[in-house]
Amino acid sequence: MPKSKTRKKAVYTPPQKSQQVKVSPRWLAPTMVASWIIGILWIATYYVAPQQAPLIKDLQAWNLLIGFVFIIFGVVLSTRWR
Repeated sequence: MPKSKTRKKAVYTPPQKSQQVKVSPRWLAPTMVASWIIGILWIATYYVAPQQAPLIKDLQAWNLLIGFVFIIFGVVLSTRWR
């Protein structure tokens, strides 16, 4: 007579999930939105009125990098938002 094919080990049960809800710091959302707005305004000012702001005029094409750094910083912060 063949032996029965029963489990000898207990069935795996995953651990209980934590009941704590993660909350973002209060400064995160305003900083994220402000970073996006500053980046967009920096690039827009560079294209629309580069002669009006002396710092923007001197930086020339580096203004695009500065604007995109602000925007990317906002996107990175958005990954931390809960």
